[in-house]
Amino acid sequence: MDITRRTVFIAGATSGIGLELARRFAAAGSTVVIGGRRSDLLARLADEGFATVPVDVTDQDSVDRARDSVLHTHPDLDTIVTMSGVMIPEDLRDPEHFAAAQQTIDTNLLGTIRVIDAFTPHLIGRGTGTIVTVSSGIAFLPFPVMPTYAASKAAVHAYTEALRAQLDGTGVEVAELVPPAVAITPEHAQINPNALGLADFATEVMDLLRTEPTPHEILVKGVLMHRWAERDGTYDELVARRSQALATLPSLLGGRH
Repeated sequence: MDITRRTVFIAGATSGIGLELARRFAAAGSTVVIGGRRSDLLARLADEGFATVPVDVTDQDSVDRARDSVLHTHPDLDTIVTMSGVMIPEDLRDPEHFAAAQQTIDTNLLGTIRVIDAFTPHLIGRGTGTIVTVSSGIAFLPFPVMPTYAASKAAVHAYTEALRAQLDGTGVEVAELVPPAVAITPEHAQINPNALGLADFATEVMDLLRTEPTPHEILVKGVLMHRWAERDGTYDELVARRSQALATLPSLLGGRH
């Protein structure tokens, strides 16, 4: 993908990985529109020079308004990145976890589908473009503390595979970004010393995106052990190791059991 002259809409880019990638696309020469829910962060990013649009991916009307706004101001839009997502710990022994599960699916999976559906006719009409979905290493190697998050990201992976097959021949390519644990802040790095630094992650991602043709899966080195655990015969061992984090679940849930 030529990242130097794209017009990119990133849903869920007011912070974290999405914002870092927005800045990298812009630094490479692309035009970037940032979508998000928080008006204060959008205002701050507008001051930074980004085009912004409010969007709540759990609300179809909000997604439709964002699409209309983006296409009105940027009719040459050619790249969509579905970055919006939530990570919520759940105790599956407590039926009250269902609200968290519902929110996770509505944001991570249905939110992804809403954004894709909103812009796919435009991209097909252009006869060219790129959709980048965002799954997770946890889609391939579950983290038992966040079961519905893992399920939602595994669903995003499967949906991406089907989307790519259905859009074959339209000129619209489909790529899946598969992040590992990424340390957004120094505090994150202290909590998980194995997490990949945000700057290093973004550099590797942009290098992979530059590849021609764009890879079907954007796999930084730090996520390969997750992506290929079943193939490499390490799946059971790694899931057992990740299950040790269940001991921290009560504290993550605020002491509820």
